[in-house]
Amino acid sequence: MPRRSKKEHPKATHHCYAYRLGTDGTAFRAVDDGEPAGSAGKPILGQIDSKQLTDTAVIVVRYFGGTLLGVPGLINAYKMSAAIVLQLIPAIQKNVESHYDLTFDYTILNDVMTIVKQQNCTVYSQELQLFCTMRVGIPRTNEDLCLLRLKDIYGLEIAKVKK
Repeated sequence: MPRRSKKEHPKATHHCYAYRLGTDGTAFRAVDDGEPAGSAGKPILGQIDSKQLTDTAVIVVRYFGGTLLGVPGLINAYKMSAAIVLQLIPAIQKNVESHYDLTFDYTILNDVMTIVKQQNCTVYSQELQLFCTMRVGIPRTNEDLCLLRLKDIYGLEIAKVKK
């Protein structure tokens, strides 16, 4: 993970980091990179968690300046560094989506697009000919309602995309 930061800062003493990944946030890691156990990675992860972020990584690069900070000082330094970065960088909120392929006749395009827009779906690709195909992302928060409304359209074929 910190390979790039180690290239950019080869003389730095420590490249400590933490990340939390996935929609459920169960994939995470906190690395102290030579600092006393729990004094760097955990405070960084704590800041990520305090903002309830996922799919987020923070790397703190530290050069030793000759002053020993002690464990409490290290915890505070890493915690504050992560807090400042997470405060300055705006979080991007994205819907968790399920992907579907829609196949239909051009004559019902308006009906399909009305529901797609009303349900805040993302159109990833579309081919609009006599027969249309469209790949959409449906937010999981209203997936059942959206599918129910789409299935009411006569002639629309819906297929879930398997990952």
